[in-house]
Amino acid sequence: MQNNSNISDEKKRRRSFFLDEKLFEYILDHTSQPDETQQSLIETTSELGKVSAMQIAQDQGVFLYMLVAAIRPDFAVEIGTFTGYSSLAIAKALPENGKLLCCDVSEEWTSVANRYWEKAGVAEKIELVIAPAKETLANLPDNKKIDFAFIDADKGGYLEYYEEIVSRLSDHGLIAVDNVLWSGKVVDAEVSDDDTVSMRNFNDYVAQDERVSSVMLSIGDGLTLVKRTN
Repeated sequence: MQNNSNISDEKKRRRSFFLDEKLFEYILDHTSQPDETQQSLIETTSELGKVSAMQIAQDQGVFLYMLVAAIRPDFAVEIGTFTGYSSLAIAKALPENGKLLCCDVSEEWTSVANRYWEKAGVAEKIELVIAPAKETLANLPDNKKIDFAFIDADKGGYLEYYEEIVSRLSDHGLIAVDNVLWSGKVVDAEVSDDDTVSMRNFNDYVAQDERVSSVMLSIGDGLTLVKRTN
């Protein structure tokens, strides 16, 4: 098992904000480790500087992999791809004929993702569309069902993405939504920036949505799982 005692600054920024370094090390040491391609992607992304904090945490990647492996989706969607760590985790868990639609607006960052999808041998399972995600989702065929979705993009767009996806969610489908705790700012009444307000509104909306069941987990920066019930 790989020892994670020397945690990089990038990893520290991606750990759950309420975890101290020692406990986070313990979690990583007792979680399945990235393979060679994933580790290389972590290192490549870290070279981007502060923006590398947009990459999901290592333990989140394993969690996504396990979710997708259990659901075995025919069609999955990712909103916000960045350099591709989450999409790589999802694609590796897809069944043989499963497909992943990645929605992003950055050709620069997703060019990194494309390289690593090729290295991992999953590129044929992934379709990347460089365009506003709401447009990409709206352009899907009316009868296209989504079996798994991961939302990790601009916070002001979360509600729109959620609505586009939840209406298409299959009977066994799940939505995973990242950053729902927003470094704890969602419960700080003194914080009122646009992103924080957007996350509060989104969280309240999902909690009151009678179409779904949801659970908010404390992994990473907070992850909500949503399943449609009616």
